[in-house]
Amino acid sequence: MKKLLISAAVVGLVSSAAAPVLAQSAAAAPGAAGFSAGASASQYHIAVVDISFIFKNYPAFTSQIEKLKGEMEAADGSLRAERDRLVQMEEERNTKKPGSPEFKQLDESLARLKAEFSIKQGTVRRDFLEKEATVYYTCYNQVSAAVKAYADKNNIGMVLRFTGDDEIADKSAAPDREAVMRMIMQPIIHQNRIDITPDVLMTLGVDVRNLPPKPTGVPATATKPVAPVQGGFQGQR
Repeated sequence: MKKLLISAAVVGLVSSAAAPVLAQSAAAAPGAAGFSAGASASQYHIAVVDISFIFKNYPAFTSQIEKLKGEMEAADGSLRAERDRLVQMEEERNTKKPGSPEFKQLDESLARLKAEFSIKQGTVRRDFLEKEATVYYTCYNQVSAAVKAYADKNNIGMVLRFTGDDEIADKSAAPDREAVMRMIMQPIIHQNRIDITPDVLMTLGVDVRNLPPKPTGVPATATKPVAPVQGGFQGQR
């Protein structure tokens, strides 16, 4: 079960499907000049956003990921216990004389239980994958709505996805081939203060003051959004 894709990558997850779209995502965010990272977005009418960073720091997503991970570990423990019982049963069968009534009875029971276990294991795995997909889908729609609300408010005509992570963290070491290829394949080579990632997080109601450092720079002056005032957010400038 631990082989399931849980994004750390690693995920993601059930109650979000029933959660309403955050009310603050419909409200106007601070002006693009509110954060130095995206100060030029309104001027150029184009912006970039780090979706991966948002997901890692969006409580509506991360809390459900942790919940699903706990459920997965519990289910994994139950399946391991059931598998161990099958192993013990197989060992007991092997102590019997092949062809004897006891051997045949244990062998038939073991074959049936193994088939049932395989079906149960597949069902559990499928259920977790479906729950994970639901959380990713729901939270991505919430993030997309926040991006659109912020872009519409600040006259931004296009928002492109990019990653602010430095693919080659250790410049002194020999570059990893996969990291180099990921860097080459990035669609955004350069951006000049059009990263609206912190603004989108604020639109989602996230207190960006306590976020981990972001390579492109979430400014220390960023502040938690307060109640909407006259249709917009009032934040520190």
